[in-house]
Amino acid sequence: MTIPVKRAFKYRFYPTDAQAAELSRTFGCVRKVYNLALAARTEAWALRQERVNYNATSAMLTAWKKTEELAYLGE
Repeated sequence: MTIPVKRAFKYRFYPTDAQAAELSRTFGCVRKVYNLALAARTEAWALRQERVNYNATSAMLTAWKKTEELAYLGE
């Protein structure tokens, strides 16, 4: 006899206005960092046939957070 296993759960989330603003800000930062890293990796491969690994991307993120225009990522 086999026991059926639930594979997925559905949850609803009703954030407050403050939570919605924080989530929006967080997702915006994540999208910005993803796009910057993707651009850096694409450029490195297209120009130099060089792969950019996670450690290099992490180092780039640290440098990006130190610039004036992307300082908000460090908050």
